[in-house]
Amino acid sequence: MPQWCTRQVFRCFKCLERFADRLTGAAGPVFVTLAVGLLSTGLFCFVEVILPSLPWPWLTTPICLLIALNLFAHYYYVCTISPGFVNDPPRSPGTGLLWAKRRDGARARPLTGVRWSEDLHVTRAATSRCRKCGQTRPERSHHCRICNRCVLKYDHHCPVRINQCVGLHNERHFVLFMVYLVVASFCYAFFGWKHVLVGLGWFNEPWPHFAPPMAFLLTYILAVVLCLAVSAMAGWHLYMVAGGETSVETQDHEHYRKIAKQRGETFVNCYDLGWRKNLELFFNIGPNGYPTYTLLLPLRIEPYTDGRAWARRPGIEQHLGVRPGEELTDEDDEN
Repeated sequence: MPQWCTRQVFRCFKCLERFADRLTGAAGPVFVTLAVGLLSTGLFCFVEVILPSLPWPWLTTPICLLIALNLFAHYYYVCTISPGFVNDPPRSPGTGLLWAKRRDGARARPLTGVRWSEDLHVTRAATSRCRKCGQTRPERSHHCRICNRCVLKYDHHCPVRINQCVGLHNERHFVLFMVYLVVASFCYAFFGWKHVLVGLGWFNEPWPHFAPPMAFLLTYILAVVLCLAVSAMAGWHLYMVAGGETSVETQDHEHYRKIAKQRGETFVNCYDLGWRKNLELFFNIGPNGYPTYTLLLPLRIEPYTDGRAWARRPGIEQHLGVRPGEELTDEDDEN
């Protein structure tokens, strides 16, 4: 009887979870529209209120506008670029103005498939069949229960901010969007506090700006909150990237570490090549990738791999400390 009750409670929670997934998925465009409106309001208040009061306008104005351009561009990219599904055709880098140019030494290499294979130990990914959609998928892919498709290098589904998954092809833009959001909100909070006092009537001075003082005060409060909250999120994501992990893999690897420790073994992540090389691979910069300045400009680049082969530690083809049959898979909705 207790076991039957437990199963029924679990099924009820599963039903609620599916309902919440459908609800947030349907409301995703509304959340994105709201985010664009708030970002645009904050930009208008900053340009109209704060920017004219900054010293050295010949220097600060271009820097602030570049930060804003990166913020909006990476948000547009992460919302519109598909994360990369298992059954998608191979992609090739574009040639327009929005696409970064690779280094001279890397331009002669194939535009599709695996890059960096001359300098790193890159091997083909093992494949498995998804129990939910039946697709044959490479390792590091996971099934998204909201999109109902398998995503290459799946990180998580973000219905509130971008209304889609974060995966192989848009994860770079997602992280850079958070970084530039932290920088922008910090600048707003740091340089705008004096204007907050004026808006509150602290100096008994009239409000000299076109933007309503209430709008500026509300966006200032939002900027402070976002700076604190998104700093933690961006820091955590960069920490995972530096460790060669995604959000899903971080949880899985913690489980593997516990199992390996119980046997007196040590878990080793075969994708962890050291924090510096992990960051270079993630952002696809370095001698065989794109120039470092692509981190400062709102340009598009392709990942170093097509998701069907991965760079690994030399001599390690799979995680150490994990035995066959112990690998975690996507949750089965029928359980």
